[in-house]
Amino acid sequence: MARTIGNPLSWTARILGKSGSHLAASARELGGDETARPPQVQTLSTDDIRAALRAGWQDFMASRSDVMFIVLIYPVVGLLLFGIGLRMEMLPLLFPLISGFALLGPVAAIGLYEISRRREAGESARWLDALRVVESPSFGAVLVLGLYLTALFVVWMLAAAEIYGATLGTAPPDSVSTFMRQVLGTGAGWAMIVIGCGVGAVFALVALAISVVSFPLLLDRHVGLPVAIATSIEVTRKNPRVVLGWGAVVVAGLVIGALPMLLGLIITLPVLGHATWHFYRRAVK
Repeated sequence: MARTIGNPLSWTARILGKSGSHLAASARELGGDETARPPQVQTLSTDDIRAALRAGWQDFMASRSDVMFIVLIYPVVGLLLFGIGLRMEMLPLLFPLISGFALLGPVAAIGLYEISRRREAGESARWLDALRVVESPSFGAVLVLGLYLTALFVVWMLAAAEIYGATLGTAPPDSVSTFMRQVLGTGAGWAMIVIGCGVGAVFALVALAISVVSFPLLLDRHVGLPVAIATSIEVTRKNPRVVLGWGAVVVAGLVIGALPMLLGLIITLPVLGHATWHFYRRAVK
């Protein structure tokens, strides 16, 4: 009998049902597969950073149209946050908002890790294939880790608001020029900058330690969320200089990508995302 397109509602229901079954299976995998081979953390050098960046660039060049489509939402959301931050009552939190948004970068790069994984395995690596990450048994753990980073971002914003209130007061500035004079022309303003940068660095280090290899590891193996986070922390503990160097490279890439108007992230974010996968492959065996 000839096949027909069918009812769109029934097609959508089947897709949602399939996704729901994958999520249910993923929820049972938060603890991972106890029979999986435990990750072995390797000793790294700065050569590994350079090699990961080269491999990330190669992945980007091989599938740039697909990955640029995947990450397009990141600069769009960033611009929306920038627009919100320009409101006077939100202006003091504009810098914490934009800089803290980088904490969510590993979540935005999930599809990029999947493309690099598929290319490495010789599989199809189109942008639609990247969406198959939802079929991974570890997808539930990936979602939970993403929620951890989101919570970290929220706590950072609350901390930034407290720092502003303790230094420059709780009243919103009258204008952008007034706010800049308060920040750069007063002792309280410089105190806010120093304290804010110090506290922000702590949040950044925590995010880096728990996520430097955990997302790619969850996609690559069914190790479970606790093992993935513990492995990421162990990579940081064993290679502090290299991991801090990697973090500096990521920050520099995001700063460069933020110019102009965050549009450069359409290039820098895919390269960094792919490179993160290759950094993970060098850090964990």
